[in-house]
Amino acid sequence: AAGVGTRSTAAVSRAPTTMDHRVTSTIAFVAAAVTIVSQMSSVLSMLEPQFAEPIPNVTIPVGRDVSLPCVVSNLGNYKVAWIHIDRKMILAVHKHVIARMPRFTMSHDGQKTWSLHINGVRPSDKGVYMCQVNTDPMISQIGYLRVVVPPNIVDDESSASTVAVREGLNISLTCKAKGNPEPKIVWKRENALKITVDRRKKVEKQHGNVLNLTRVSRSDMGSYLCIASNGVPPSVSKRIVLDVELNALYVFKTVNR
Repeated sequence: AAGVGTRSTAAVSRAPTTMDHRVTSTIAFVAAAVTIVSQMSSVLSMLEPQFAEPIPNVTIPVGRDVSLPCVVSNLGNYKVAWIHIDRKMILAVHKHVIARMPRFTMSHDGQKTWSLHINGVRPSDKGVYMCQVNTDPMISQIGYLRVVVPPNIVDDESSASTVAVREGLNISLTCKAKGNPEPKIVWKRENALKITVDRRKKVEKQHGNVLNLTRVSRSDMGSYLCIASNGVPPSVSKRIVLDVELNALYVFKTVNR
């Protein structure tokens, strides 16, 4: 027991007051209100349009048909538009095609997917396509269309089908090809013959747009194949016949034997 004249250090408990009840009630009300607002925001955000899936990046050979899907949830009364960024052109809005390009059409599956269809794809169709919803602020997403083109040999920039050169001189055979990706050129000889390089070594094939032959001889005479490929079938080739003209001294000696 505490002695006379001393103060007890034990905590003194007291009954809750009316003010305490009011503070507790206020805190509980605020917490409940925050929860309700948060839930309402979640519900409202769910009702706003949003993209359910990304637009895929597509690689397509020239001349084929392609579809780009735009999947939108909760579209409501908003509209979907397709834009070709590279052309700076609005292609379609909702179900209506704006651009005067018959190859482009628009479709809706009755649910979430709005698809842009391109028939007979051309190289100029490549680039970035944007799907846009006219909310405020506007929402959009993009996809990329890559158009690949098989190789094609450009005759005007390549050697003629028959090339003549005098024996002992140098000759360059040229082969140019276009396509996307850029084609690579490989040179071969017909009948499994080897290509003579620098008169010191022989190879089965040679890479590059230009085939350089030095100090040609009669053994270099024949057909050479220029083969262009870029991973997009089909590969193409051009046959170039090399005619080696014998020098006059050799012809004179042969005739007078």
